[in-house]
Amino acid sequence: MQAANIAPAPKRRIHVLTGRWPTAVALGLTLLTVSSGSDLSSEVRSLAQVLPALPLLYLAVAKLGRPALSWPLLGVGMVIIIGARLLDLVAPSTVLLALALVVLVWGLIDGHSRRSGAFRIQAIGMIGFGALALAGLALDPEIGRYVVAAGWLLHGVWDFVHLRRGKVVSRSYAEWCGVLDVLIGLELIFLV
Repeated sequence: MQAANIAPAPKRRIHVLTGRWPTAVALGLTLLTVSSGSDLSSEVRSLAQVLPALPLLYLAVAKLGRPALSWPLLGVGMVIIIGARLLDLVAPSTVLLALALVVLVWGLIDGHSRRSGAFRIQAIGMIGFGALALAGLALDPEIGRYVVAAGWLLHGVWDFVHLRRGKVVSRSYAEWCGVLDVLIGLELIFLV
């Protein structure tokens, strides 16, 4: 009788943990940034201003056709958001939506929007999530929180669909973003 090819329990656990590093990073980041009881208006505005970054990354990666750029583009997006906040000249959402418009127009001009179904789907997502972000900013914070939370939760679903399909962005990015988005959406609904 042959010995079963089963790794020892500690080795299996380590493999499971290293295989789920995007989830672990998302959980850790959420714990570090959970709402500290700041006022509702400020929290809703902050999360609404960042919401357009989520579909913008997908749109840019779909335009470039290189999922490996998911993480580097996240870094660029974070620099843009932090820079806009530090300079306090323009809202991060304005910068992000302007960049999305540039990518959309670029896709129209070079014909990418006609050739790539993935780009068209990401363009629709950009418009939909961008609209939720703008609505969240325009509404009273008590109502806006649910609109912005819906945007984050729906983008979490968007991420998990892309994770399952293994398309557009890297799988590790889709997993990380999906977990983070769902946790932030739930935080907006239940903790703020």
